[in-house]
Amino acid sequence: MNKEYLVKILKGVSSGSICVEDAVKSLKHIHLEDLDYAHVDHHRSMRKGFPEVIFGEGKTPEQITGIIERMAVQEEIILVTRADKAKAEFVLSRFSGAVYHEDAKMIVWKNKETIPMHGKGKILILSAGTSDIPVAKEAYITVQAMGNEVDSVFDVGVAGIHRLFDHREMIDNASVLVVVAGMEGALPSVVAGMVSRPVIAVPTSIGYGVSFGGLTALFAMLNSCSSNVAVVNIDNGFGAGYMASMINRL
Repeated sequence: MNKEYLVKILKGVSSGSICVEDAVKSLKHIHLEDLDYAHVDHHRSMRKGFPEVIFGEGKTPEQITGIIERMAVQEEIILVTRADKAKAEFVLSRFSGAVYHEDAKMIVWKNKETIPMHGKGKILILSAGTSDIPVAKEAYITVQAMGNEVDSVFDVGVAGIHRLFDHREMIDNASVLVVVAGMEGALPSVVAGMVSRPVIAVPTSIGYGVSFGGLTALFAMLNSCSSNVAVVNIDNGFGAGYMASMINRL
């Protein structure tokens, strides 16, 4: 439940357009709602500034739609991450306002066309390689859904560093940067050395044998000598986008 929804109910009671019994019914699940297979955290919007995000992996299509159904009563936007195409088709058949971003494996449902802007500046998403784009897109859609102005530049890794420098003005103007890289994970350190802004590094599982499913990139980013680098988990574009959005609200 977001603050606007709560204010609407309280104003309705105050003006007499909503009776006390209906208000109580609407506020019954202000804290959480038990669906047996999930405890929906309706209070998260008020507590954290953004609704609970549904992790689609491991959930059935019916469970995902059940959670969305209950959240949609109180929320203006809902995100589902790690949803495959089959689950997405099931969800989209039941919610006309939902959109599936197949590259990012994300579903976005909105009850309004325009998302209120909360960010103070522009967030930039960079990917080292084309293969890193799905993780970068997960960050991009998260940032966008959370009400930020966002740009992206893909395939500007250190193997052809001149490609990065072609976007210097965009890099300099970003308030927060999310940098996604697999292989040796060098790009976040390079970008962080160019700017005075926070850089959120995202290691991906892209790479050959000794990349160890992204561990090599993760360790490289954790060992960065650039002081303005923070690191999220392997392939966690959502986490990076969420953190970038929180920083951009300050």
